[in-house]
Amino acid sequence: MKYFAIFGDPVEHSISPLMHNYLFLHSNIKACYSRVHLKNGADLKEMFVKLKLKGANITVPHKEDAYLACDEIRGFAKIARVVNTIIYEDGKLIGYNTDADGFVNALQEFEGIKKVLIIGAGGTAKALAHRLIDEGVNITVLNRSKDRLQYFKKHGIDCYSWDEFNVDKTDLVVNTTSAGLSDENLPAPKELLERILAQTSYVSDIIYGKTTSFLKLVAQKKIPYKDGLDMLVHQGALASYLFCDKTIPIDDITDLLKKAVLLK
Repeated sequence: MKYFAIFGDPVEHSISPLMHNYLFLHSNIKACYSRVHLKNGADLKEMFVKLKLKGANITVPHKEDAYLACDEIRGFAKIARVVNTIIYEDGKLIGYNTDADGFVNALQEFEGIKKVLIIGAGGTAKALAHRLIDEGVNITVLNRSKDRLQYFKKHGIDCYSWDEFNVDKTDLVVNTTSAGLSDENLPAPKELLERILAQTSYVSDIIYGKTTSFLKLVAQKKIPYKDGLDMLVHQGALASYLFCDKTIPIDDITDLLKKAVLLK
């Protein structure tokens, strides 16, 4: 039996166990996937080893700690320096990032995306910014505090705090903060969000499983939007591909994970 888990704080809301266990069941794989509520990201490696895991996913707020916990980093995670998937291989923790590609795959129905405003400056924001830049997209990052913006400035990415941001037209606004996950908070002051939404064509929120206060505001404006469910499925498919030692085609995995989320 192989054991997998998702680490996060909070993590009780996660439907990753539902998706991955459904995949294991219908692919005749002897494996089990569970949740681990981890308060301190610095304890991730110790807990991973203690639980004798074969692999894991990492959600907020531990994706940058996950990068530091790994013995080796592969693929896009080397650039983003953010890890959301870990594989145990030959005694080492190998880190990957499937968030960014999952996000791009989930947004395929939104056409003409050339300019994106990312709200938040955490690990997910870093991964998405780099991946979208690779796609030729113009990126701006907006965050409450200036301190968290130093990373983006270092990489030449336009970034602003709330009080210094001048609203301009954009194609897509993405909320990468946890605002609304376990509360009714907005990711930025309502007055600022009102002005931002008046200048955008689409909106995406990485939070899934509930209509956040932010998405309620978006719906009032009749702006097309997506929550984070499709992103979860697509990044989960890429993670499962690694969990299953690349033996199951990505398209087959994606189809099974889509069926799984319909069970919720």
